[in-house]
Amino acid sequence: MEPTKPPEGDPLEPDEDQDDLDEAMPRVQVTRRGLVLGVFFVVAAFAFLYFVLPQLADLKEQGEQVGEGNRLWLAVAFVFTLASFGGYVMMFQGVFVRADTRAGSRIDWRASYQITMAGLAATRLFAAGGAGGIALTAWALRRAGMPRRKVADKTLAFLILTYAVYMAALVICGFGLYFGLLPGPAPFAITVIPAIFALVVSALGLGLSRVPPDLHRRLEGFAKRGGRLARIAQRLANAPAAFSAGMREALCHVRERDPALLGAIAYWGFNIAVLWACFHAFGEPPPLAVIVMGYFVGFLGNLLPLPGGIGGVDGGMIGAFAAFGVPLSHVVPAVLAYRVFTFWLPTIPGAIAYFQLRRTVSRWREERSRGEVPAAARA
Repeated sequence: MEPTKPPEGDPLEPDEDQDDLDEAMPRVQVTRRGLVLGVFFVVAAFAFLYFVLPQLADLKEQGEQVGEGNRLWLAVAFVFTLASFGGYVMMFQGVFVRADTRAGSRIDWRASYQITMAGLAATRLFAAGGAGGIALTAWALRRAGMPRRKVADKTLAFLILTYAVYMAALVICGFGLYFGLLPGPAPFAITVIPAIFALVVSALGLGLSRVPPDLHRRLEGFAKRGGRLARIAQRLANAPAAFSAGMREALCHVRERDPALLGAIAYWGFNIAVLWACFHAFGEPPPLAVIVMGYFVGFLGNLLPLPGGIGGVDGGMIGAFAAFGVPLSHVVPAVLAYRVFTFWLPTIPGAIAYFQLRRTVSRWREERSRGEVPAAARA
């Protein structure tokens, strides 16, 4: 009798088996009390945004009244928030799914939404349970049948393409403001220095793409002959080799002019548009290039070792805009409103998507047990 072959669309690598595909979901500790408190906090944040925060902006001195017009701009910010996460899902589909359809990917648009939003919730609410967004995304992709190596390469490509937009914006707006090509003030410390930083990071990333992805294997003979230091060098080669594979995957999307790249632009663009609308809600916004630069410079606060970037991003943005000379009476409520929209409010649908994803993965497991193949593979 011939050995049973794995269903098409669920290729197994040499070092993985069916039990690996059925690995349990990253564990999170979700209690009824914690869930209720989480929902209460988000609802309270929304109430603070809509009823309390407008009263904190010192708009009377500017001859303006907080009224329906400001709440209308907050509604516009909410729409931009939806569009931003729509772009994120679009990019996820393009990088992880569309190129994998020939292999019969089980991940449709609905599953893409569940994975991205559940990853968001895992990062922001359940980080203490050990289920960060990247770990949860990788787990879902593996359960869908994607080989582990492909998951790693595409995850790196996804991150590289996402933050390539970040680096490009720092360069364009930083030098554009400093040399007067774009309107707005141009303090050297938060225009030229971040632009140079982005250029250096981009150059290093492109340089690492020249590293052979199989560098670890190529160094096997050297490691055997060279002793302990050579073995350490071989292990250290894993990181640049893995990054090289991800960079090459990202460059492939760029060369093919993959529409998924529009998803990255939409994600960042609409995210910035949320902040722009929040500035309108609480006063006169600064020039667009200043908003873009203050936004991205402020986001460097994510590098601080704070849970979910709480406090770091807020403080970074407020400090960046203050350096640009934007009045704090406009900056503080605009930034706090932006964070409520893009950080806290999406955690409710993200938590719901987390539990929906569990049911989706259970369905995939049942399909594999019955030997069924994804619809894309049957087409």
